[in-house]
This record gives sequence, C-alpha cells and structure tokens, in this order.
Amino acid sequence: MYPAEIVNPMKEELTDNGFKELLTASEVEENLSQKGTTLVMINSVCGCSAGTARPGVLMAISNSAKRPDHLTTSFAGFDVDAVKKIREYLLPYPPSSPSIALFKDGELVHFVERHQIEGRSAQMIAINLKAAFDNYCN
Repeated sequence: MYPAEIVNPMKEELTDNGFKELLTASEVEENLSQKGTTLVMINSVCGCSAGTARPGVLMAISNSAKRPDHLTTSFAGFDVDAVKKIREYLLPYPPSSPSIALFKDGELVHFVERHQIEGRSAQMIAINLKAAFDNYCN
C-alpha cells in the first residue's frame, strides 16, 4: 500500500473538484447501482499516465455540455477493497490503473484503459471522454 503522504495530494486533485471517494466495496456497489451516469476514475501514482489522466478527466468535466450525474474515484494500491470491487464491474477488462469508466444505470458503457492513456495528452483524454459524455449523458 502506498503512503498517504504520496496519495493524498493526488486524491485531492479530484475530490477538490467534486469527485466522491469510494473507499469500500459497499460504497462501490451503492454508487454503481444508481440511476443515471456515473464516472469512475481509478486513480494511480503512475507518473506518466495518472499525470495526464487526472487533468484530462477534469478538463472533460469542465468543458462538456453534457456531464455524468455522479463523479467518483478510488485509488489503486490504497483503496484496495473499493478498487477490487470496481474491477469486478469492469470485467472482462483486465486490471488497469489509472483508468476511467463510465456507467449508465449500472452498466459499463465506456472504458479508457491505461494503455489508452499512456503517451496521450490530457487534451486527447478529454476529447475521448467528452465524446462518451455526449453519447451517454443527458
């Protein structure tokens, strides 16, 4: 498990911008079963990918006419039980962090895996997410 001193600033980058932390398996179940659209950002300490994923997600949220109803996040390697439960909802995709998932009425409708984040700018990630928001969000 990563030390809180490293993880907390990366968590706050999202929670300070309206993301709700999912810290337990039951919180994951409760949040992913709700009606509407739910964005889940599996946060990570990975410098390259997470360093563009977080800004990309925030850029998409702030620049989209359509947005998910619920913004949530859990931290891989730190919020262990919650991330394990999220990954059950992401099957058949293999574990990937960072990663970004969009659920609609509890069903996975869009998923951005780490290999789709690596080497891409925050702007490219935002464009990908905005297209998904336009397609699935009200």
